[in-house]
Amino acid sequence: MEDELKFIIETTKESMENAILHLEKEMLNIRAGKANPIMLSTVKIEYYGTPTPLSQVSNINTPDARTLSVQPWEKNLLTDIEKAILVANLGFNPMNNGESIIINIPPLTEERRRDLAKLAKIESENAKIVIRSARKDANNEIKKSDSSE
Repeated sequence: MEDELKFIIETTKESMENAILHLEKEMLNIRAGKANPIMLSTVKIEYYGTPTPLSQVSNINTPDARTLSVQPWEKNLLTDIEKAILVANLGFNPMNNGESIIINIPPLTEERRRDLAKLAKIESENAKIVIRSARKDANNEIKKSDSSE
């Protein structure tokens, strides 16, 4: 009984922590108007036939608050990186200068701010639902194990 209870608690805790980690990851993707290398964390390029995160084949810097600079370790990847950023549909227009890719982050419009706030609210609500569901499932499992004894 005690082992079963510990197992239920551990799986519930793990499920809740995963929901929080997912929420944190989603919130990092919501940009606040300031350039951040994490904005490109979802971009993957074909590197020797394998989808590879951009951060593993290049150096991503923020020269100023509104600019991202991507410097690949291999210059022949410039066009692939440029295409991958466009395909990722992040709303950025990368500029290839032959040495690196420069991305100017456009300022947020009022409409875009509202959309991002709605998105943040939806993501947080989804995390709450997952946590509540995990708690409910744990309570049901505990009740079921109590009634079976």
